[in-house]
Amino acid sequence: MALATLREVLSIAVESNTAIPGFNIDNIEGTEAIMDAAEAEHCPVILTVGQGAIKAGQLVHLADLVKRIARESTVPVVLHLDHGISYEQTVQCLRLGFTSVMYDGSHDSLEDNIRESQAVVRSAHAVGVSVECELGAISGVEDGISHKNVNLVDVNEVREFISKVDCDALAVGIGNAHGMYQGTPHFDFDRLQACQKLSPPPLVLHGGSGTPDDMIRQAIKLGIRKINVATELRMAFMEGLESTVGQRDFYQMYRTAKENMTALARHKIQLFQGKL
Repeated sequence: MALATLREVLSIAVESNTAIPGFNIDNIEGTEAIMDAAEAEHCPVILTVGQGAIKAGQLVHLADLVKRIARESTVPVVLHLDHGISYEQTVQCLRLGFTSVMYDGSHDSLEDNIRESQAVVRSAHAVGVSVECELGAISGVEDGISHKNVNLVDVNEVREFISKVDCDALAVGIGNAHGMYQGTPHFDFDRLQACQKLSPPPLVLHGGSGTPDDMIRQAIKLGIRKINVATELRMAFMEGLESTVGQRDFYQMYRTAKENMTALARHKIQLFQGKL
Protein backbone atom coordinates (compact mmCIF):
# COMPACT_ATOMS: atom_id res chain seq x y z
CA MET A 1 0.00 0.00 0.00
CA ALA A 2 1.03 3.63 -0.27
CA LEU A 3 2.98 5.22 2.55
CA ALA A 4 0.79 6.53 5.37
CA THR A 5 1.18 9.79 7.25
CA LEU A 6 1.83 10.10 10.95
CA ARG A 7 -1.54 11.78 11.37
CA GLU A 8 -3.27 8.75 9.82
CA VAL A 9 -1.67 6.11 12.04
CA LEU A 10 -1.93 8.19 15.21
CA SER A 11 -5.66 8.55 14.63
CA ILE A 12 -5.80 4.75 14.93
CA ALA A 13 -3.91 4.93 18.22
CA VAL A 14 -6.20 7.65 19.56
CA GLU A 15 -9.33 5.65 18.72
CA SER A 16 -7.98 2.45 20.30
CA ASN A 17 -6.12 4.02 23.26
CA THR A 18 -2.88 2.35 22.17
CA ALA A 19 0.51 3.56 20.94
CA ILE A 20 2.15 3.12 17.54
CA PRO A 21 5.81 2.08 17.55
CA GLY A 22 8.41 4.41 16.10
CA PHE A 23 11.33 2.11 15.28
CA ASN A 24 14.63 3.58 14.09
CA ILE A 25 16.10 1.89 11.03
CA ASP A 26 19.73 1.76 9.93
CA ASN A 27 20.06 -0.96 7.29
CA ILE A 28 18.02 -3.31 5.12
CA GLU A 29 18.22 -6.29 7.48
CA GLY A 30 16.96 -4.33 10.47
CA THR A 31 14.18 -2.75 8.43
CA GLU A 32 13.07 -6.16 7.19
CA ALA A 33 13.16 -7.52 10.74
CA ILE A 34 10.90 -4.73 11.98
CA MET A 35 8.50 -5.21 9.08
CA ASP A 36 8.31 -8.95 9.81
CA ALA A 37 7.16 -8.02 13.32
CA ALA A 38 4.65 -5.42 12.13
CA GLU A 39 3.15 -7.79 9.58
CA ALA A 40 2.94 -10.64 12.11
CA GLU A 41 1.16 -8.37 14.61
CA HIS A 42 -0.99 -6.61 11.95
CA CYS A 43 0.13 -3.27 13.37
CA PRO A 44 0.92 0.06 11.69
CA VAL A 45 4.57 1.00 12.03
CA ILE A 46 6.57 4.22 11.90
CA LEU A 47 10.00 3.64 10.36
CA THR A 48 12.18 6.48 11.54
CA VAL A 49 15.45 7.65 10.02
CA GLY A 50 17.64 9.19 12.71
CA GLN A 51 20.59 11.51 12.64
CA GLY A 52 23.08 8.65 13.07
CA ALA A 53 21.91 7.02 9.85
CA ILE A 54 21.91 10.37 8.09
CA LYS A 55 25.47 11.09 9.18
CA ALA A 56 26.43 7.65 7.86
CA GLY A 57 25.12 8.64 4.43
CA GLN A 58 22.05 6.40 4.53
CA LEU A 59 19.27 8.97 4.08
CA VAL A 60 18.51 8.45 0.38
CA HIS A 61 19.06 4.68 0.56
CA LEU A 62 16.71 4.23 3.53
CA ALA A 63 14.05 6.46 1.99
CA ASP A 64 14.07 4.36 -1.18
CA LEU A 65 14.04 1.14 0.87
CA VAL A 66 11.01 2.14 2.96
CA LYS A 67 9.04 3.29 -0.08
CA ARG A 68 9.63 -0.09 -1.73
CA ILE A 69 8.73 -2.01 1.42
CA ALA A 70 5.56 0.01 1.92
CA ARG A 71 4.30 -0.93 -1.55
CA GLU A 72 4.49 -4.60 -0.56
CA SER A 73 3.16 -4.18 2.98
CA THR A 74 -0.29 -5.12 4.26
CA VAL A 75 -0.01 -2.68 7.19
CA PRO A 76 0.31 1.13 7.13
CA VAL A 77 3.94 2.29 7.04
CA VAL A 78 5.12 5.83 7.83
CA LEU A 79 8.48 7.13 6.59
CA HIS A 80 9.55 9.53 9.35
CA LEU A 81 12.49 11.85 10.00
CA ASP A 82 13.60 11.64 13.63
CA HIS A 83 14.95 14.72 15.44
CA GLY A 84 15.25 16.91 12.37
CA ILE A 85 17.99 19.42 13.10
CA SER A 86 16.89 22.25 10.81
CA TYR A 87 14.19 23.54 8.51
CA GLU A 88 16.47 22.74 5.58
CA GLN A 89 16.82 19.10 6.61
CA THR A 90 13.05 18.67 6.88
CA VAL A 91 12.62 20.13 3.38
CA GLN A 92 15.24 17.70 2.06
CA CYS A 93 13.17 14.85 3.49
CA LEU A 94 9.97 16.24 1.97
CA ARG A 95 11.68 16.10 -1.42
CA LEU A 96 12.71 12.48 -0.78
CA GLY A 97 9.10 11.42 -0.18
CA PHE A 98 8.96 11.28 3.61
CA THR A 99 5.37 11.28 4.89
CA SER A 100 6.29 12.60 8.32
CA VAL A 101 9.05 14.83 9.66
CA MET A 102 10.09 15.75 13.16
CA TYR A 103 11.56 19.15 13.83
CA ASP A 104 13.39 19.18 17.16
CA GLY A 105 13.69 22.75 18.38
CA SER A 106 13.60 21.71 22.04
CA HIS A 107 17.17 22.86 22.62
CA ASP A 108 16.27 26.43 21.54
CA SER A 109 14.27 29.10 23.31
CA LEU A 110 10.51 28.65 23.24
CA GLU A 111 10.20 31.63 20.90
CA ASP A 112 12.70 30.19 18.42
CA ASN A 113 11.18 26.72 18.67
CA ILE A 114 7.74 28.12 17.88
CA ARG A 115 8.98 30.17 14.93
CA GLU A 116 10.95 27.35 13.30
CA SER A 117 8.26 24.76 14.01
CA GLN A 118 5.67 27.00 12.36
CA ALA A 119 7.87 27.21 9.24
CA VAL A 120 8.24 23.42 9.09
CA VAL A 121 4.50 22.90 9.58
CA ARG A 122 3.64 25.34 6.78
CA SER A 123 5.92 23.61 4.29
CA ALA A 124 5.07 20.05 5.30
CA HIS A 125 1.32 20.52 5.49
CA ALA A 126 1.38 22.18 2.06
CA VAL A 127 2.39 18.81 0.59
CA GLY A 128 0.30 16.61 2.90
CA VAL A 129 3.13 15.58 5.26
CA SER A 130 2.71 15.29 9.02
CA VAL A 131 4.91 17.07 11.56
CA GLU A 132 6.10 16.06 15.03
CA CYS A 133 7.58 18.72 17.31
CA GLU A 134 9.26 18.55 20.70
CA LEU A 135 9.26 20.39 24.01
CA GLY A 136 11.62 19.49 26.83
CA ALA A 137 14.89 18.31 25.24
CA ILE A 138 15.36 14.57 25.71
CA SER A 139 18.42 13.77 27.80
CA GLY A 140 20.92 11.01 27.06
CA VAL A 141 22.79 10.22 23.87
CA GLU A 142 21.49 8.49 20.74
CA ASP A 143 21.98 9.03 17.01
CA GLY A 144 24.10 12.08 17.67
CA ILE A 145 21.41 13.67 19.85
CA SER A 146 22.87 14.60 23.21
CA HIS A 147 21.40 16.58 26.10
CA LYS A 148 22.29 16.51 29.79
CA ASN A 149 19.46 18.66 31.10
CA VAL A 150 16.76 17.46 33.47
CA ASN A 151 14.12 16.46 30.97
CA LEU A 152 10.87 17.90 32.35
CA VAL A 153 8.66 19.86 30.02
CA ASP A 154 7.10 23.10 31.25
CA VAL A 155 3.31 22.65 31.07
CA ASN A 156 2.81 26.38 30.50
CA GLU A 157 5.13 26.16 27.50
CA VAL A 158 3.04 23.29 26.15
CA ARG A 159 -0.06 25.47 26.43
CA GLU A 160 1.57 28.32 24.53
CA PHE A 161 3.21 26.08 21.93
CA ILE A 162 0.07 24.21 20.90
CA SER A 163 -1.86 27.48 20.67
CA LYS A 164 0.59 28.69 18.01
CA VAL A 165 1.90 25.55 16.25
CA ASP A 166 -0.46 23.22 14.37
CA CYS A 167 1.71 20.12 14.68
CA ASP A 168 0.35 16.59 14.32
CA ALA A 169 2.25 15.12 17.28
CA LEU A 170 4.19 16.52 20.21
CA ALA A 171 7.07 14.86 22.04
CA VAL A 172 7.25 15.91 25.68
CA GLY A 173 9.94 15.39 28.29
CA ILE A 174 8.70 13.68 31.45
CA GLY A 175 12.00 12.23 32.69
CA ASN A 176 12.56 9.94 29.69
CA ALA A 177 15.99 9.65 28.06
CA HIS A 178 17.66 8.41 24.89
CA GLY A 179 19.70 5.22 25.01
CA MET A 180 19.47 2.58 27.73
CA TYR A 181 18.68 3.78 31.24
CA GLN A 182 21.20 3.49 34.06
CA GLY A 183 18.86 2.07 36.68
CA THR A 184 15.09 2.48 36.74
CA PRO A 185 13.78 5.63 35.04
CA HIS A 186 11.47 7.96 36.92
CA PHE A 187 8.67 9.40 34.80
CA ASP A 188 6.65 12.37 36.00
CA PHE A 189 3.19 11.04 35.20
CA ASP A 190 1.48 13.97 36.91
CA ARG A 191 3.21 16.25 34.42
CA LEU A 192 2.12 14.03 31.54
CA GLN A 193 -1.46 14.11 32.81
CA ALA A 194 -1.32 17.91 33.07
CA CYS A 195 -0.15 18.10 29.45
CA GLN A 196 -2.94 15.80 28.33
CA LYS A 197 -5.55 18.01 29.99
CA LEU A 198 -4.58 20.80 27.57
CA SER A 199 -6.03 18.75 24.66
CA PRO A 200 -2.74 18.63 22.76
CA PRO A 201 -2.08 16.73 19.55
CA PRO A 202 -1.14 13.05 20.12
CA LEU A 203 1.77 12.91 22.56
CA VAL A 204 5.05 11.10 21.88
CA LEU A 205 7.45 9.34 24.24
CA HIS A 206 11.07 9.21 23.11
CA GLY A 207 13.52 6.91 24.87
CA GLY A 208 11.41 3.76 24.96
CA SER A 209 14.44 1.45 25.16
CA GLY A 210 14.69 -0.28 28.51
CA THR A 211 11.57 1.33 29.97
CA PRO A 212 9.76 -1.09 32.30
CA ASP A 213 6.56 -2.48 30.83
CA ASP A 214 4.36 -1.15 33.62
CA MET A 215 5.62 2.38 32.97
CA ILE A 216 4.86 2.02 29.28
CA ARG A 217 1.31 0.90 30.10
CA GLN A 218 0.80 3.90 32.39
CA ALA A 219 2.18 6.33 29.79
CA ILE A 220 -0.23 4.97 27.18
CA LYS A 221 -3.12 5.16 29.65
CA LEU A 222 -2.31 8.86 30.13
CA GLY A 223 -2.24 9.69 26.44
CA ILE A 224 1.09 8.69 24.87
CA ARG A 225 0.28 7.59 21.31
CA LYS A 226 3.73 7.06 19.76
CA ILE A 227 6.73 5.45 21.45
CA ASN A 228 10.23 5.49 19.95
CA VAL A 229 12.61 2.56 20.29
CA ALA A 230 16.11 2.48 18.81
CA THR A 231 18.96 1.41 21.11
CA GLU A 232 17.25 -1.73 22.40
CA LEU A 233 16.55 -2.91 18.84
CA ARG A 234 20.17 -2.34 17.81
CA MET A 235 21.35 -4.25 20.87
CA ALA A 236 19.13 -7.21 19.97
CA PHE A 237 20.57 -7.19 16.44
CA MET A 238 24.15 -7.01 17.70
CA GLU A 239 23.58 -9.76 20.24
CA GLY A 240 22.36 -11.99 17.43
CA LEU A 241 25.50 -11.31 15.43
CA GLU A 242 27.75 -11.92 18.44
CA SER A 243 26.03 -15.19 19.38
CA THR A 244 26.92 -16.76 16.02
CA VAL A 245 30.26 -15.17 15.21
CA GLY A 246 32.15 -18.33 16.23
CA GLN A 247 30.29 -20.35 13.60
CA ARG A 248 31.88 -18.28 10.84
CA ASP A 249 28.63 -18.51 8.87
CA PHE A 250 27.87 -15.08 7.39
CA TYR A 251 24.27 -15.85 6.48
CA GLN A 252 23.44 -17.49 9.80
CA MET A 253 24.77 -14.43 11.61
CA TYR A 254 22.34 -12.17 9.83
CA ARG A 255 19.44 -14.62 10.15
CA THR A 256 19.95 -14.80 13.91
CA ALA A 257 20.38 -11.03 14.20
CA LYS A 258 17.12 -10.44 12.31
CA GLU A 259 15.27 -13.05 14.36
CA ASN A 260 16.43 -11.38 17.58
CA MET A 261 15.30 -7.97 16.39
CA THR A 262 11.96 -9.27 15.14
CA ALA A 263 11.26 -10.96 18.48
CA LEU A 264 11.97 -7.76 20.39
CA ALA A 265 9.93 -5.63 17.99
CA ARG A 266 6.98 -8.02 18.34
CA HIS A 267 7.19 -7.74 22.13
CA LYS A 268 7.18 -3.94 21.93
CA ILE A 269 4.25 -3.92 19.52
CA GLN A 270 2.23 -6.29 21.70
CA LEU A 271 2.98 -4.11 24.73
CA PHE A 272 2.09 -0.86 22.95
CA GLN A 273 -1.11 -2.40 21.59
CA GLY A 274 -2.28 -3.55 25.03
CA LYS A 275 -1.80 -7.26 24.33
CA LEU A 276 0.63 -7.83 27.22
